[in-house]
Amino acid sequence: MLPLKDRLPTQRRPVVTITLIAANSAVWIGYQVSQLDASIEEIGYQPCEVDGSCPTQGLAWPANAVTSMFAHGSWDHIVVNMLFLWIFGNNVEDALGRVRFLVFYLLSGFAADALQTFVTLEYGAPGEGTIPSVGASGAIAGVLGAYLMLFPRARILSWVFPAFFFNVRAWLYLGFWFVFQLVDGGYAFTHPEASGGVAYFAHIGGFAFGFLAAKPAMVGRPPKLGVETT
Repeated sequence: MLPLKDRLPTQRRPVVTITLIAANSAVWIGYQVSQLDASIEEIGYQPCEVDGSCPTQGLAWPANAVTSMFAHGSWDHIVVNMLFLWIFGNNVEDALGRVRFLVFYLLSGFAADALQTFVTLEYGAPGEGTIPSVGASGAIAGVLGAYLMLFPRARILSWVFPAFFFNVRAWLYLGFWFVFQLVDGGYAFTHPEASGGVAYFAHIGGFAFGFLAAKPAMVGRPPKLGVETT
């Protein structure tokens, strides 16, 4: 089930969300497409660098924790990520304000990396920590968690292959998405060869952070008064 748009309009232009989409797209098209494998090695994040169990690739790991949020592994990876960021990010930015949203987004990415790193180093297969991680998914998962906390009853227009369209409440859509990450994250433990290299625990960590931090991040902000469109 792929989200197409929500029914909750924004009150201000989502400048930060648009800028993040533009930055991700620029890194992908302007730098990665022509040298995909080399770019992943250079700006990807390796969990093993945190405990010094492997040599540093590219920049030091704190810097790569940032650069990896703007790198991707394929066209479908970046297209789906940017679609989710646009649909859910604009309303979270509208609620938090631009500066808070940018900080929130980056902190969500760091929380995602932290959980994925812990799980990989403590429970992963030998050598798994050397696999570079790239993608905005962890940070975007934080945005999804915040959306669920702030707008649980918003309606999400979703597409189901081949040609079915449904309006689904955010609590149902995002709740199902989170349960899917939990189930597949557990499956990846027992069947790592079938996980497809997806960092499920980064998604879980980012989402949990976003859900728990959304209300504290709203302190001092007026509530978002949006009226859903039909």
